[in-house]
Amino acid sequence: MMKHFLICIVAAFLLASCDFLLPPAPVAEDTLAEPLEGLTEAQQANHIQGDTEFARSFGVADGLGPMFNAPSCESCHIGDGKGHALTTLIRFGRMNGATFDPMTAHGGPQLQNRSIAGYLPETLPTLATGVTRLLPPAVTGLGYLAAVSDETLLALADPDDLNGDGISGVPNYDEPPDFFEPLPMHKPLNGRYIGRFGRKAGAIDLLQQTAAAYRNDMGITSDFIMQDLANVQTGAFTGDNVPDPEVSASVVRNVVFYLRTLKAPPRRNANATDVKAGEQIFARIGCAGCHVPTLKTGASDIAVLNEVEFHPYTDLLLHDMGAELDDKYTEGSAKTAEWRTTPLWGVGLSAQSQGGAATYLHDGRARTLPEAIQAHGGEASRSRTRFNALTGSEKQQLITFLQSL
Repeated sequence: MMKHFLICIVAAFLLASCDFLLPPAPVAEDTLAEPLEGLTEAQQANHIQGDTEFARSFGVADGLGPMFNAPSCESCHIGDGKGHALTTLIRFGRMNGATFDPMTAHGGPQLQNRSIAGYLPETLPTLATGVTRLLPPAVTGLGYLAAVSDETLLALADPDDLNGDGISGVPNYDEPPDFFEPLPMHKPLNGRYIGRFGRKAGAIDLLQQTAAAYRNDMGITSDFIMQDLANVQTGAFTGDNVPDPEVSASVVRNVVFYLRTLKAPPRRNANATDVKAGEQIFARIGCAGCHVPTLKTGASDIAVLNEVEFHPYTDLLLHDMGAELDDKYTEGSAKTAEWRTTPLWGVGLSAQSQGGAATYLHDGRARTLPEAIQAHGGEASRSRTRFNALTGSEKQQLITFLQSL
C-alpha cells in the first residue's frame, strides 16, 4: 500500500510540474508553420494531408534518388522557414555567346551532391562559368504570392525607368512546363508566362515549383515529371528500382495546397516607436521601390485568399543587383545580375530555422542585415548610399523595423 501511495504521489508531482519541466509553447507571433485562419473543414483536412507529405522522408525503397540533395521537403524548410548552409543548393551553367546554357548534357542546372548506395553523386563540371548557391527560402505565405495577378506585377514593372528613380523592375518570362495549367490571372507573352517563385523567378506557379523540387531535390518522380535523375557525367544511367511515378499527382497537389494555405509570416512589435521610425526610413531611402510593402491578391478559389491585401515587401520582379551579386548564372529571361525581389516578411524570424544564427541574401553570404544592405548594388545603389548616410540611431531603427517583419 505504501509503495502504491508513493507512486501516486510522484506521478501527481510530475504532472503538476510539467510547466516547469517543459518549455512553453511558442506564441503565434513567433510561429511560421500554421495554416491560414478561416479555412473550411475540407480545406483544413487537405492542408493536413499536404503537411504530412511535406514532412515525409523518403528512403531507397520509396524511390529516393538515385541522386538527390535532401530526403524530404521539410529537411530543407525546417518549420517552414529558411534553409541553412547544409541545405544550400548549387546550380550551374555557362554562357554560350549571348545565350545561357543550363548544361543539361552535363547534369545541369542543379548539382545533386548526394546519392543512394552504389551510385555516384554529381561533381561540378569544370566547363561551368556560372555557379550559384541558393539558400532554400521560407515557404510561408506563398498562397498570397501565387494569387497576385500578372496585371498587378506588370503595373509595378518599369523597364525603362520612366519615373527616374533608378529602379527598373521587369518580369521573368518563362517557358511553361507541359503540365502548366494557366488561370485567367496569367497573361502570356509569345507563349511564355511570368515567373514568380524561385530566386530568379524561374517557376510560374507552385505546381511547377513543387513538382520540380520532388524531382531535382529528392530524385522523386511524379505524374508531372516522370524521368528519374541520372548521372550523365559518369554514364551511369541506371535509376532506382522503384516503378515510376514514385508519387502520384494527388500527393504533389496536396503539397501545393499545403503551401498555398500556410499563413503569412506574422508581424511583431509593429507599433513600437523605433519600428515605426524605421519603417519611415525604409521608404525614405528608397527600399520600398523594390520591396513593395503591400500587394493585393486577385480572384482565388480559396475564399480567405480572394482579393485581399497583404504585406510581403516584394514586387516579385527582377532587378539588376550589380556586380556584387552577379554569380554569372541565370534562369529564364533573367540576366545574370538580375534577381527576383526577395519578400522581406519573416526576415526577423530567420534564425529560428537556421540554427539560431540568421544569414541573408540568396546564398547566405551576409551574416547581418547591414552586410546584406551593403551587397545591394545596381538598382539598389542609391538606397545603399542613403543608408550609409544615415546616423547610427537611424540605421538601428531601420534594422529594428526589418526585424519586426
